[in-house]
Amino acid sequence: MARHVCMGAMMRCSFGMTPSPLVVPPVKRVLVGGSPAANIQDHVPVTNIPPFGMCMSPVNPMVIAATAAALGVPTPVPCIPVTPAPWVVGAPTVVVGGAPALDDQSRLMCTWGGIIQIIQPGQLTVEVP
Repeated sequence: MARHVCMGAMMRCSFGMTPSPLVVPPVKRVLVGGSPAANIQDHVPVTNIPPFGMCMSPVNPMVIAATAAALGVPTPVPCIPVTPAPWVVGAPTVVVGGAPALDDQSRLMCTWGGIIQIIQPGQLTVEVP
């Protein structure tokens, strides 16, 4: 079974250079391992999903511009996540804050082609079906 994700879970992006912690506001939420539990709606850039250091996505317009300015040498730029859709799939049998709970098997897609995944759920004792 998958583990329930909570505030402080560590994430990584396939085009990012550093991991980042998930931010879950403690508004009308249950606690998991003493921290606010996450749901699939916790996908707002910067609010929930902090930058992942530098972005290396070849379809990010800022990377394209920086690479062109460097005469074709691939050049990473500061990461600004663009995550317009919720996490996929989550745990539909467990509802947290009005939406399916976020589990450590879920994925989040960035507009620039990156796939964001949970590398550490923030707690290790609570599992979700």
